[in-house]
Parts: sequence; C-alpha cells; structure tokens
Amino acid sequence: MGVSVDEFLEMLKQLPETEQSDGGDWVSLKVRGKGFGYLWEKTETVGLKATIDEQIALVAERPEVFEVQFTIGRFGWVVVHLAKIDADELFELVTEAWCLTAPKRLVDAHEAVHRP
Repeated sequence: MGVSVDEFLEMLKQLPETEQSDGGDWVSLKVRGKGFGYLWEKTETVGLKATIDEQIALVAERPEVFEVQFTIGRFGWVVVHLAKIDADELFELVTEAWCLTAPKRLVDAHEAVHRP
C-alpha cells in the first residue's frame, strides 16, 4: 500500500487538460484554470476537492489517512497521506475532484472513454 509522489503525478496524466503550477512549497492542480487539488512533495500529501459529505465520511472512517483541509462553499477539501492509501482509491478520489471542477462537456467526454 502507499503511493509515491511520482506515481501520483503519473495518475494526473489520465485526466484531460490537467495543469500543474508551482506554488512554492506546493504544486497546484487545475483543469481549465480552476483548482481541484494540491500536492506537497515535502510531506507527501495531497489536498483534494470533495463534497462536504465525502470529506466528513473519509475523515471519520480513516483519520490516519485523511484529514480536513478546509471547507469553502459546498466543497470540503481533504488532505490525503500518500503513504497510507492505495493507488486505486487515490485515483478514484483525484478523478472525483477533477470531475467536480472540470466543465461538464470535458467530464462527459472523459467518462465516455473510461466507463467500466
């Protein structure tokens, strides 16, 4: 179990139009200029956009893996400890964060290609 920073960065390549920009101590993750996540390489953590309900559930279920980052509007951002999560679950969470942020047409096109 556990995902390295490099493995996380590879995951992002599967999400169309994902942009990365250096924020100093973190890397900002955006789609079409809107943020859906952050990466702190030094602490090997990721902050991801989620619904408030998802944020509450994740933190309550596994506080050793997830912690509340902040809430704003209808979204609750979650800190994920990369060493304590498996790749499939992390990819699901980062995809959800991307879907909450990307334009509907881009999400629909991505889901049409990646439906099970």
